[in-house]
Amino acid sequence: MKKAYIFVFGGSSTLLLSIFLLVVAPRLQMGVVQSEGVSVQEPYTEQQAMGRKIYIEYGCIYCHSQQVRDPVAGADESFGWGRPSVPSDYIYDQPHLMGTSRTGPDLSNVGSRQPSEEWHHLHLYDPRLLVEWSIMPRHAFLYQQRTGEKPADKALKVPETEDEWIIPSEEADALVAYLLALKRDAEPPQPAGEKTDE
Repeated sequence: MKKAYIFVFGGSSTLLLSIFLLVVAPRLQMGVVQSEGVSVQEPYTEQQAMGRKIYIEYGCIYCHSQQVRDPVAGADESFGWGRPSVPSDYIYDQPHLMGTSRTGPDLSNVGSRQPSEEWHHLHLYDPRLLVEWSIMPRHAFLYQQRTGEKPADKALKVPETEDEWIIPSEEADALVAYLLALKRDAEPPQPAGEKTDE
């Protein structure tokens, strides 16, 4: 017990080093990216920001990542998910929603891969209407269901039915607007003073 201070010092040092490497250093790096303002991303509109909040509240982050891995670390590019992610892709994201699980596909560039608003609404309403093997839960509670003639201008016909329609709620429209805003596949601009290979 006389050398307990060595144990305390070693444990504290390990903890502090871990905090610095895993929390402080990445935060400082993101601060540099934000101060340079180098990004091809656009700030979220009010509707997209609301959709992002809904995305977080419904736990979409638990099954979908938003981070295209470097080819050395995975085959994301071969899946058609776009170029590897860079820090400037997340310049307007607080908190960042990179995620760790891939129960569903990565959504970094879902707005580019699937630009159809109607597709996203139908997929949220019932994923198995469009992808029969999908395990994603239905979000039918975001839609009013109607039968008969088209009940409203923004009503969407449910596939493989004669007269079933869904009308998106404000939350559904916001969530789809956020998903359509996820287009992180454009090549980022070079930071000022950085030379390009020619």
